Formats: sequence, C-alpha cells, structure tokens
Amino acid sequence: MPKYLIQGSYSEQGLKGLLEEGGSKRREAAEQSIKGVGGRLEVFYYAFGKHDFVIIADMPSNVDASALSLVANASGAVKSRMTVLITPEEVDHATKRTVKFRPPGK
Repeated sequence: MPKYLIQGSYSEQGLKGLLEEGGSKRREAAEQSIKGVGGRLEVFYYAFGKHDFVIIADMPSNVDASALSLVANASGAVKSRMTVLITPEEVDHATKRTVKFRPPGK
C-alpha cells in the first residue's frame, strides 16, 4: 500500500474541538477516517511550529488518499497537505527507467 505523510494545522474551530476532546480522541478520529478508506494509521504526532500534527498512513490508492484529504479540508477544522512517500527501493527502480524528455526551448 502507498504510504503518505500528512501535515496539517487546526483552524480556530479545530483548536476548540481539540481542547474539548483532547489529543488522544483526535488521533482515534483520524485513525477511524483512515480505516474508513481502507488504510492504516502508522504514526500520529502533535508538533510545534508550522504544523500542528504529523501523520504517516498507508492507504490503498491516491484516490482514497484524495477523498480523505478533500473531506478533512472541507470540514474547515483543519488545513492539511498530503505527500506520497517513496521507498529507497522504488527510487532504485525509477533510476533504471528510460525516460524521453525534452527541456523547454530545446
């Protein structure tokens, strides 16, 4: 299953919900949402700085990951971004592929 890095921040509304429910309940809610698209939560951390939380999850496909991202961001409680994570072995395979590419202007 593809692996995804999810980084996000809570809106004012989201922070109020976090204060009310606590961190563990939000992790459980994230886990249920990820399971709902057929995925698995690997890690969930809160953070200081630009992002309030960091998640690593396995999900069946980019379509499933996109569906989760769209619903979460549409809630107005969070603003998140998702990055597909690639293993070193996948990069090994990519470096062995032949790709035809023409740079702009050439």
